Amino acid sequence: MSLMRQTLLWCSENRWMRTHVPRLWFVRRAVKRFMPGESVDDALGEAEVLNGAGIGAILTQLGENLADTADAVAVVAHYQGVIDTIASRALDAVVSVKPTQLGLDHDVETAYRNLAAIVEVAQARRNVVCVDMEQSSYVDATLDVVHRIRDSYHNIGVCLQAYLRRTADDMGPLLERGIGVRLVKGAYAEPADVAFPTKRDVDANYFALAERLLESPASAGHLRPAFATHDPVMVQRIRDTAGARGVGLERYQFQMLYGIQRELQTTLVREGCGVMVLLSYGEAWYPWYLRRLAERPANVWFVAKSMVKG
Repeated sequence: MSLMRQTLLWCSENRWMRTHVPRLWFVRRAVKRFMPGESVDDALGEAEVLNGAGIGAILTQLGENLADTADAVAVVAHYQGVIDTIASRALDAVVSVKPTQLGLDHDVETAYRNLAAIVEVAQARRNVVCVDMEQSSYVDATLDVVHRIRDSYHNIGVCLQAYLRRTADDMGPLLERGIGVRLVKGAYAEPADVAFPTKRDVDANYFALAERLLESPASAGHLRPAFATHDPVMVQRIRDTAGARGVGLERYQFQMLYGIQRELQTTLVREGCGVMVLLSYGEAWYPWYLRRLAERPANVWFVAKSMVKG
C-alpha cells in the first residue's frame, strides 16, 4: 500500500480530523468535485441532468456506524421517501445503503428489518436497492442480511470488493441466487492477510472477478453485473472480453463516481454501454471523501490544482 493511500485512510479514521477538518472552507470547496451538494434535492436534481445525458444515477446518503436505532429508523424513512420521489419523477435511479446506517452495529436483526422495509417499498415501485460493503469485519453479517432479504424479495444487489481475498468465494452463492453484484476495488485499510496489498494484485483479482461476472447469467436492468471502475484500461479490457465472448452491451454496465471520468462516461454512453453515476449527499462526507481520494491518490493533485485555480 502506498504511503499516500495509507495517510489518507488514516486521516479518514482519525476522530479529531473528522470533527475539525470538514469545517475548513478550502476542504468544503474541494469536496464539491465529488458531490453535487449536501441535500437530497441536490442529488435528485443532478440525477435528472444525468438522465438527460443517458446516464443512470445511484443515490446514497452519507453516514455510517449509527448505533442509535432511532437514527436508523430515520434513515429507513429517508430512503423510502427517496424511492417514492424517484418513482414520481420517473427517474432512472436507484438507492444504495450502508448496513451500518441501518443499525448493524446494534445487531443483525435490526439491520435486516430496516433493510427489508426499504427493499419492500422499492419492489412496490419497481425499483432495486443496492447494499454497500464496508470494512471486512462487516462482510459476513452484510452477506447474511442480503441472502435473507433475497428469500422474500428479488430486487436486491450488493457490492463486492476485489481487494478482499475472500471475494472470489463470496461471489458464487450471490450469482446462483440472482443477486446483483457491483464490483469495486475497495477503499478501507485492511491487513495483508485479509486484502491484497498491492495495486497490481488488486487489479488482477478485479479482472478475474469481472470475467466470472461476464460468464454468469445476467439479471435484468440494474441487477445486471456492474463494474465500478474509473480505470479506462480496465474498462476496455472488460469490453474486449465481453465482445470476444459474445456478451452483449445490455448484459452489463459501468458505474463511476460523480465528477470523475466524465468524458469516459459520455463516450461509453455514445457507444451503447450502460453507465450509472454515484451521487453522494449529506453532511457526513469527510471519511467517504478521504476514502475516495485513497482509491486513486492522483486525485489529490487534481483537487489541489483546482483549489489554486479557484
